Amino acid sequence: MYDGVFQVLRNSSSLELAVASFHLLMDLGKQYPRTYLTDSDGHQSLVVVKESWLPFLIGNGSLSSEMGGNARISGHLFDPSRFSLLIEAMVEPTNPTDDNNGIKAIKNMMLFQYLVNTLEADFVPRHIAYKKSLDWVIFRESLLNMLLVSRKLVFKSFVKDCMYLLLNQFHPEAKDAVEGSIPSEGEAKSASDMDSSLNYLLLESERTLVSLRKLFVMVMELDLIRKEADTLGLTSRADGFRNPIMEVILDELTYNISYLSPFLLAFMEWKWKLEIILQYFSEYCGKGAVRTRRSDNSQQDLKLGSVLSFFSTTTSAKAIVKKMGTEVAQHLLAHAYQVVASWSTALGSTHQSATDAASSRDAGERCREEDDSALSSKASFRRPPMTATFNLFSFFTYLQVCLSVQSDSSDSTATTEKIGASLQEISCNFISAFQNLRKVGPNIQISPFEKEAQFTAATLSRKLKNEER
Repeated sequence: MYDGVFQVLRNSSSLELAVASFHLLMDLGKQYPRTYLTDSDGHQSLVVVKESWLPFLIGNGSLSSEMGGNARISGHLFDPSRFSLLIEAMVEPTNPTDDNNGIKAIKNMMLFQYLVNTLEADFVPRHIAYKKSLDWVIFRESLLNMLLVSRKLVFKSFVKDCMYLLLNQFHPEAKDAVEGSIPSEGEAKSASDMDSSLNYLLLESERTLVSLRKLFVMVMELDLIRKEADTLGLTSRADGFRNPIMEVILDELTYNISYLSPFLLAFMEWKWKLEIILQYFSEYCGKGAVRTRRSDNSQQDLKLGSVLSFFSTTTSAKAIVKKMGTEVAQHLLAHAYQVVASWSTALGSTHQSATDAASSRDAGERCREEDDSALSSKASFRRPPMTATFNLFSFFTYLQVCLSVQSDSSDSTATTEKIGASLQEISCNFISAFQNLRKVGPNIQISPFEKEAQFTAATLSRKLKNEER
């Protein structure tokens, strides 16, 4: 049955049938998971039903008993090469006025969403089990790991295509309600009645963006686990080798600076976003000790507090800007502060909701006037007019979106260590950093996003100072 429904999703020329089959496959996956955890006497055990059907063709275990081992019947399944080709097809521009072209694009997006959902359903239980056992074999046999280490998949090209797709699919004006949503049967019925597939194409683009973020995060988590297993000596040559996804992303953002800010806007998972920013800075702010396969130099990792110290004086700021450019430094600092503010707000450190921050315009104006000594250049920090496409409320609302990915206490501890200072210290040092950048380049252009970040830092800094009194 799985196989038949999947073939309908792949081959149907009807948008209604494609959406209905997608919805059915997602429901079946929830009802009959292939990988799950069981509780026995207070102990969780990982269960993998290897006979279950899979949309992937990875090794001998991927063919279900329904196929009877007939390779011809498996021609519609996704091996690593076909999965990579699907991403390439999605990167190509789509003409929404062409119904056939639009339906094909939507089908590709739903296929990608379903495949990522299958990888996630296998990944999450293994992640939980691994944290308790530290058994690398759990992830060595994961669908994601077997997919990525295959020689049929050129990993660097695959990651670059995913980055391009992330940039192409990102629409800032989209509603947050799209996050985690799945087409309902009612949507499937109404889809065929649309005069144009343009609206539905936009909706699926946003859902695809969510799946892309999930895929990025899973690969980053897998790389982190692989690194830990390497340190413990649990891996071997049989596990294969590929570059960590973080290295590929940083290389691409370094050589294509125009991608930097759009990528950081689209990639909203705060833990990994901060990691990308810190590793980017580490390329220009000095390198720690050389890491070997069995060494752990985590103490050498750069922290945000240390990064801001590189901009604490005009001289030091000038030295960094000479290496990486003023525009890049501004982008990275603004996005880094966004992560810190969202994370701190989530922990309740500011004791103020985003709505309260947005509605307290008068208080904000007073804070800004009282902090004129800190904000030496009013022109560069002036709050954009309310006619702009966003304001302080939208900035905080955007911060809240960063919290869409659930994290455990260990992630919070790791993030605290990566920040390396309190919210008040980060806010003050962030303002000081932009002051010094302004001195280094009096004519620098500051984007509306960066102005909002500075205004937010000034507001929070003043508020936290008042709470201490």
